[in-house]
Amino acid sequence: MTMKMKTNRSTAKRFRITRKGKLIHRKATGNHMLTKKSGSRRRRVEGMSEVTAERKKIKRLLGA
Repeated sequence: MTMKMKTNRSTAKRFRITRKGKLIHRKATGNHMLTKKSGSRRRRVEGMSEVTAERKKIKRLLGA
């Protein structure tokens, strides 16, 4: 009998797979100390971004 592979929960909270199979993550530095950052800088870090490095490793941790 083969065992099912478990999803790594910390990875599942940080990354998402789109319908086309791309990996996306939330951009860093958009959470704290926002008063000293300019508006354009705050807008630049909001939202999601595509993962470029270690894509294969992350997908394996997600069980995809």
